[in-house]
Amino acid sequence: MSTNDLLEMAQRVADQAKAGEQVEAYVSRMRDTSVRVYEGEIEHLVSAQSEGIGIRVIDGGRVGFAYAGALDERTVAEALAEARDNVGFGTAHPDVALAVPDGVAVADLDLWDDSLASCPTDHKVALAKQTEAIALGADPRVRPEDTSYEDSLAEAAVASSTGIAAFGRETACYVVASLLATVGDETMTGFGYSIGRNVDQLDADAAAQMAVERATRLLGATKPSSRRLTVVLDPWVTAQFLGILSATLNGESVLKGRSLFANRVGESVASPLISLVDDPTYPLAFSASTVDGEGLATRRNTLIEGGVLKGFVQNSYSGRRSGGASTGNATRGSFKSSPGCGCLALALTPGTRSQAELVAGVDDGILVQGVSGMHSGVNPVSGDFSTGAEGLLISGGQLGAPVREFTIASTLQRMLHDVIEVGGDVQWLPMSAAGVSLVVGDITMSGA
Repeated sequence: MSTNDLLEMAQRVADQAKAGEQVEAYVSRMRDTSVRVYEGEIEHLVSAQSEGIGIRVIDGGRVGFAYAGALDERTVAEALAEARDNVGFGTAHPDVALAVPDGVAVADLDLWDDSLASCPTDHKVALAKQTEAIALGADPRVRPEDTSYEDSLAEAAVASSTGIAAFGRETACYVVASLLATVGDETMTGFGYSIGRNVDQLDADAAAQMAVERATRLLGATKPSSRRLTVVLDPWVTAQFLGILSATLNGESVLKGRSLFANRVGESVASPLISLVDDPTYPLAFSASTVDGEGLATRRNTLIEGGVLKGFVQNSYSGRRSGGASTGNATRGSFKSSPGCGCLALALTPGTRSQAELVAGVDDGILVQGVSGMHSGVNPVSGDFSTGAEGLLISGGQLGAPVREFTIASTLQRMLHDVIEVGGDVQWLPMSAAGVSLVVGDITMSGA
């Protein structure tokens, strides 16, 4: 099936809507490669292709959904009939309806690279092996945990009886090296990565160097004494915090009473230094896309500006129920699921200084380079968080001794207000949030 055929099939299904009902078809095709090597040998190699269709039928405020993992006409017809049958099991709600065109133009982004589709598997395996070899040759204290190469080529079309007709496609790939560093009886772990739209954009040297540095820098770490101090978050850690924050800025979470920002639009919720934007139209974002899961054009949405809460991300249902409209943030895990809602490419507006410059301005603090238990340690309603961490102490503007086995604790609300500076070292990571160094004052560190 060709690219045009995906949209044509979706449109044929949508055109079968009966009087009084709405029909939406989401047709997708994906090809993935996953390689894992260990000590120069292939441990795991999978190349898979999947395609399918998800169909929503809405009648009388009730939703029926069904999907099929094949795209032949008979199977698709059966899926449509099943979706219609499932309408009878739904609960009617006046805000249930499909998205309608809203006039927002689709961004002109080049997110597809044909060279990834034609890249030989041998080349992908060789890249993983090369990354591991560079890392192992850089420091005698390290040994491999595993090194992986992953890629994805995704295409999707959405059409509905309400006038939606959209198609989008993206390629993405990355290489990740995971290492163990050992001195005596002590062993620490570390990882490094490189991302791109094609294999030629991946930097094996950079991924290996990062992995070696992260694996070795905490050797000899001790448990620090408890106190309140200034924290500098590494970009990787900041991105994880943004991932937690994104769930609280989700219109669905607000409707369900699961957001600490409910009923606070227009209020100051963070330091004036904080501006937070969800922008999947930014081409360097790993999760960039031109259309959302309902076929609407993605767009730049400012959520916090100068510390003031401006709004939430919405799909068509949550937007309508909230008295507004979709912000182009419908999400889908695959053709097997109906649309959800979420941030697509979240990032802080960066400052100008490097991490080294930020550290130089801290008298007593800690550079947090890794956290554990993030999702279980944060309450999205109260904002309370306590998470395990590791990093390097800062004294007089200089990085000092490595420390681990401590926790950092505060609330998301207080942490946002206590931001002292946002770094300029933006890093787009293999996730839906970008990282940047972040200086936060007055955080509780609990250790010895």
